[in-house]
Amino acid sequence: MPELVFFSGTMDCGKSTLALQIEHNRSARGLVGMIFTRNDRAGAGKLSSRLGLVTDAVEVTDGMDLYAHLVDHLSQGGRADYVIADEAQFLAPEQIDQLARVVDDLELDVYAFGITTDFRTKLFPGSQRLVELADRVEVLQVEALCWCGARATHNARTVGGVMVVEGAQVVVGDVTDSAEEIGYEVLCRRHHRRRMTAATARAAALAPDVLPVPRS
Repeated sequence: MPELVFFSGTMDCGKSTLALQIEHNRSARGLVGMIFTRNDRAGAGKLSSRLGLVTDAVEVTDGMDLYAHLVDHLSQGGRADYVIADEAQFLAPEQIDQLARVVDDLELDVYAFGITTDFRTKLFPGSQRLVELADRVEVLQVEALCWCGARATHNARTVGGVMVVEGAQVVVGDVTDSAEEIGYEVLCRRHHRRRMTAATARAAALAPDVLPVPRS
């Protein structure tokens, strides 16, 4: 039976890489997919991985009806054997409902990929709706690591390397943008609670009061 599957994890755990792998495997068997994405790091209309892989996609906009888009595509002679929705956390709850309708009414598998919580540890509305509706929720097994080496479970937003907990829920960035003013970092719960990023940990380690004191 067709399914709505939500693949979830922190940033930097390989969600987009898996989405591209699913697309590759199915296209190699002659299947054709409809790929939706929003706010990808490579720009509008792209699904990309940090490994350097990229493919074209349909950029989702505010108010876009994903079910109607797919029906229109099929009615004009297009083909779609499955659907991939990357960066699904950025979709509106009603758009998640539309993806569920694709599964139920068009009998197509839908594979959604996204992070569950934002930099404040609050659920993204799109991710919350996926947890509510998905036939399966799969937590990705490729573990992202905190700077301390522990398993990363939380996403942190940084400004100049310093963690922030206020601001708009959606600000596009990446975990590789640490040199930029706004970036993201994955942390374990302990260091997220302490707001200790890799940069602040290095600064603390180099502080004069923790340096060895020479004997007189």
